[in-house]
Amino acid sequence: VQLQASGGGLMQAGGSLRLSCAASGSTFDRYFMGWFRRAPGKEREFVAGISRSGSSTYYADSVKGRFTISRLNAKNTVYLLLNNLEPEDSAVYYCAAKNTTMLVTTTAEYDYWGQGTLVTVSS
Repeated sequence: VQLQASGGGLMQAGGSLRLSCAASGSTFDRYFMGWFRRAPGKEREFVAGISRSGSSTYYADSVKGRFTISRLNAKNTVYLLLNNLEPEDSAVYYCAAKNTTMLVTTTAEYDYWGQGTLVTVSS
């Protein structure tokens, strides 16, 4: 499966953005989807994940209550809504896919990655 992330940009602190990740192929609903981010000088970290049906979602503590992951299987797309942005949220955001029913939070476990979209939050 090929993933294409989009929606990044420059925002002021407190603002909102919605990231999208479009997947190719007809088996999108077989994949657990995740969003990760990598800030300058830091390791790539798990941000949020969503189960195949969208019924279960998971978040890193740092974004819980501010970010919302969702998916629309009919459009082969997963979204990440970023609310109340903080300068610490500045990073390249990546979507990833894993053909599994399990929660997946580590980078090594994912099979497919998008190219990343840059989010910059100014104070």
